[in-house]
Amino acid sequence: MRLHVHRWGDPGGRPPVLCLHGVMGHGGRFRRLARTYLADRRVIAVDLRGHGVSGWEPLWDIVTFVADVCETLDAEGIAQADVVGFSFGGRLGVELAAAHPDRVRRLALLDPAIQLAPGVALGFADQTRPDVSFADVDEAVTARLATLAHTPREMVDEDVAEALETGADGRLRYRVARSAVVAAYGEMARTPAIPPNCPTLLVRAANGILDDRQEALLRDALGDRLTIVGVPGNHPVMWDAFAQTGEAVAAHLHAA
Repeated sequence: MRLHVHRWGDPGGRPPVLCLHGVMGHGGRFRRLARTYLADRRVIAVDLRGHGVSGWEPLWDIVTFVADVCETLDAEGIAQADVVGFSFGGRLGVELAAAHPDRVRRLALLDPAIQLAPGVALGFADQTRPDVSFADVDEAVTARLATLAHTPREMVDEDVAEALETGADGRLRYRVARSAVVAAYGEMARTPAIPPNCPTLLVRAANGILDDRQEALLRDALGDRLTIVGVPGNHPVMWDAFAQTGEAVAAHLHAA
């Protein structure tokens, strides 16, 4: 499946940057990061299968998600890119680099879901299953801010304006296939394939989903090719630690 693509930056900037969002997200969440810290690069961000305005049909497994990304890179004329992945997008970045090492120059993983414990994955999947809707945008923004520590309201306002759609009942919902999200949490419990030779940045939130066990998986595979930066706040580091995350990503991707 060719995915919907968001584009920013210098169209001639090389090497290009591919951004992969997490479950319940969309590619537009990388807009501020791209415009503020990667303006000299060609940056694209996709809406993954089951999210945003890309197709929602199954299969919803890692092999299919990675194949979608490769098909989209081909359509964009991108042979190799730096990859920035948040949460599930970080897991997909790792799997992409492992399966297609020639396509990924450098990796930046933003509080990635490298491998969730089965019970944790089940808990997240169960939280996703019920229908969640909002009477208006303000209600949706207030609910999102309750899960964040340091994020300015304007960042959430910007995201919600793009992420929500109005249902037949007149209520607002995130533009996502919940079945795809539940399936993705199951995939996050699988043992990951980690590329041993890709220079990788790990941005770890103080109160994120990445734990010491997952960090050890990356350390064991990557050794001195892994750089770790700790940032304050909760899991969505692009919002809760915007400056620290952006500076770390820019420094890593411009390092070579």
